[in-house]
Amino acid sequence: MEQQHVIGQLIHKLRRMERQPRTFGEAGELTPSEMHTIEVIGCGEGILMSELAMKLSITKGAATQIVSRLEREDFVHRHAHPVDLRSVVVSLKERGEIAYWAHEAMRKEFTETLRRELGDEGYRSFEKGLSKFIECL
Repeated sequence: MEQQHVIGQLIHKLRRMERQPRTFGEAGELTPSEMHTIEVIGCGEGILMSELAMKLSITKGAATQIVSRLEREDFVHRHAHPVDLRSVVVSLKERGEIAYWAHEAMRKEFTETLRRELGDEGYRSFEKGLSKFIECL
């Protein structure tokens, strides 16, 4: 199969997947963008809304929309920054942490499967190729 055709198929499949919710353990279904937001927030102290928007490469308004949706579904909560009361911190609630750890387990299993299939050297080449591909987008 021609390389450009394979890359086109990959892009097409990724776009389709972006709209499809997946189940993350007992946390239930999340869209890829919701799960990515939870992943960026991470477990622990939380993250400033402005930093979350920057890391997601979206506007603050878009970040507010997705956080509002996740807040309604009991995945996250917002609170004022302890020092700068103008800033808002977003943290994971228990349901968000369940989703986070379920996603981590899925990612680890996927990585281990790729390593078994490709071998360590093949996996490193694959990662390097993906990094170059991402740079080109």
